[in-house]
Amino acid sequence: MLPIRKKRLIILLLLALCATALPLASAGFRWGFFAHRKINRTAVFTLPAPMQRFYKNNLDYLTERAVSADKRRYVLDGEAARHYFDTEFYGEDFLYAEPLTWNEMQERFPGGGFQQHGILPWHILRVSQLLTRAFQDRDSANILRHSADLGHYLADAHVPLHTTQNYNGQLTGQTGIHAFWESRIPELFSHRYDYLTGKSRYIPNLGDRVWNIVRESHQAVDSVLSIEKTLSARFPSDRKYTVYLKNNQAVRNYSRRFSARYQEQLQGMVERRLRASIHTVGSFWYTAWVNAGQPPLESWENEYLKKPKP
Repeated sequence: MLPIRKKRLIILLLLALCATALPLASAGFRWGFFAHRKINRTAVFTLPAPMQRFYKNNLDYLTERAVSADKRRYVLDGEAARHYFDTEFYGEDFLYAEPLTWNEMQERFPGGGFQQHGILPWHILRVSQLLTRAFQDRDSANILRHSADLGHYLADAHVPLHTTQNYNGQLTGQTGIHAFWESRIPELFSHRYDYLTGKSRYIPNLGDRVWNIVRESHQAVDSVLSIEKTLSARFPSDRKYTVYLKNNQAVRNYSRRFSARYQEQLQGMVERRLRASIHTVGSFWYTAWVNAGQPPLESWENEYLKKPKP
């Protein structure tokens, strides 16, 4: 009988030989669950004292529910479109023109067909309004629910590949790059990132801020794709990918060496977008509270959400 360690080594060697036959591990075309949770959790600490105690008391809820929007994609019609915006469908001029409101979009594209190309910017503004209303109503359950969701959608807007029709590199022979950029990279290297972003700030015009985020993200799309393509030309397949066992299943993913080189070539892009997400999420929460008249939260400082709404 072979020792267990030798058995595992043989299995991994065999898996490596058939690596090209295995599909790439996928994070489902989103910031990985790890990053979404990290963003919401860290954003709490950017809030001012009058808000922070209530949010900190519900830190676990805000952290865990940071991924609820992604889970709803599989059971709720129309949810998927809330996570992206296909810039190419509208053209660059649209992205840099005066933003259209939701009603103006419906007038320009009657029948609602435009929604299949993503409604992320407008949905962020809608959830922001819902959060403001929850503060006004002093509805602690909805404050937390909308805060968690708002954090998720804002984080998505900071991902370059959420702003392009080539969202997973499928149009350029780079299938798998989406999960690579937003899941594999932060999971491997986020322990090196600096999460001190400063205190949240009031945002006078949420619409302008949302579209600036989308523009900044889209400007990075070319770099995200071109750098990976250039590196891939230099790495043979057996060095670009690795195979490992996860939950007793063979998983194929980008190798640590290839990932490290990609992270280096991006020159801190993933870290910058992650940090920007954290500060923006805190600032949107803070802005909703201010716009609601800064209702006192002290009476809720020991209140926990026991039965969260779905």
